[in-house]
Amino acid sequence: MGNGGEAGAWEAGGAGVLRLPSGRLVRGRGLRRGPATGGPDPTYGLYLLGGPPPAVPWEARWIRWPDFRLPADPDAAAAALTEAWRRAATGRVEVACGGGRGRTGTALACLAVLDGVPAQAAVAYVRRHYHRRAVETPWQARYVRRFGAARTQRP
Repeated sequence: MGNGGEAGAWEAGGAGVLRLPSGRLVRGRGLRRGPATGGPDPTYGLYLLGGPPPAVPWEARWIRWPDFRLPADPDAAAAALTEAWRRAATGRVEVACGGGRGRTGTALACLAVLDGVPAQAAVAYVRRHYHRRAVETPWQARYVRRFGAARTQRP
């Protein structure tokens, strides 16, 4: 389904853009680096922070997710990640945390699982295609594996 050239998609190879196996493109970034420059705005943002994110002019969702930790509400996080993955089929989805590596990398690995990457390989996939230091803690990597297990146990 590659959507690299369709209206509404990120530019493949753009800063922070991860191409999932289906062709969906998702941008990860760190909010502490300031506003993203160059290219269009997202059509949807998923922000993974310990406190509310700054206001943005596009549709967005906040998941309470403290730095170096896991989501405060795993069920809400799973629903938000599924929604972000779904929206990435036709729009410009941005996933961001403070630094753009740990929480963002963990979320991107979960999106990769939703896109068909085996959970055991998702962290390596994101490190290879997004950032070599994505998913910063052992418990974040374990969260991705468990996220994958939870997806396979659904009816």
